[in-house]
Amino acid sequence: MKIRVAGMQMPVSTDIRRNVESICEAIERAAQERAEILLTPEGSLSGYRHDFDAGEAKEALERVTAFARRHAVGLALGTCFVEEDGKCYNQVRFYQPSGEYLGFHSKTLTCGSLDTPPRGEIEHYTVSALRVFPWRPGLTIGGLICNDMWANPQCTPMPDIHLSQRLSAMGARIIFHAVNGGRDGSEWSELTWRYHESNLRMRARAGNVWIVTVDNAAPVNLPCSAPSGVINNEGAWSCRADAKGPQFFACTIELAENVRQPAVTLPT
Repeated sequence: MKIRVAGMQMPVSTDIRRNVESICEAIERAAQERAEILLTPEGSLSGYRHDFDAGEAKEALERVTAFARRHAVGLALGTCFVEEDGKCYNQVRFYQPSGEYLGFHSKTLTCGSLDTPPRGEIEHYTVSALRVFPWRPGLTIGGLICNDMWANPQCTPMPDIHLSQRLSAMGARIIFHAVNGGRDGSEWSELTWRYHESNLRMRARAGNVWIVTVDNAAPVNLPCSAPSGVINNEGAWSCRADAKGPQFFACTIELAENVRQPAVTLPT
């Protein structure tokens, strides 16, 4: 089974209109590459913030999803969004090329301080139950957001519950991972990059899953906080974007038929 995927390492701003332009440009490129689904970074539509204009974000979402539907490109769209329950979620929203909305993954390991009680984005976003999404017959996918994958010990006040392994146990063959990490060009940023990459590769291999991952490109003069591209189920890069600035990539994933995901024992 084959699926062609794409990702856009784009600068994410607080200007929703600018973000919409970047996402629509990426959709056009994905269509040209005959990609079935496009991944964008964490908060790429709304901006990575909780105080965005909810009405403007909703209108922008309608524009982007309509544009993707016209181009027959599915979406794994990173955005913050206020749902009908009035709560704000940091999401990856999944749409089929037909435009059918499958649902969203909400960031689960929300970042916060190690104080008691913790402070930070953990105070602003609601967490929903982990789930997977049927993409096509025989192919189930999942989503994670940034710290969900690597549980950075500096900003994870809750236990690492190995979400990539959980998605694997739920049947996911591919995980779409939206990232928006900080960086300042220092030696510590380089260390963080290595930590992020090693987690991506090790967790792909441990869970026997492919990972499609993409980071925010801003500021464009500095390397990203994590690499963007596609990692196969053996933990090796199948394609990889340059580390700095806006980067588009497309890659064909070939999945083996009738593969059993590993049986894993996970902490509760």
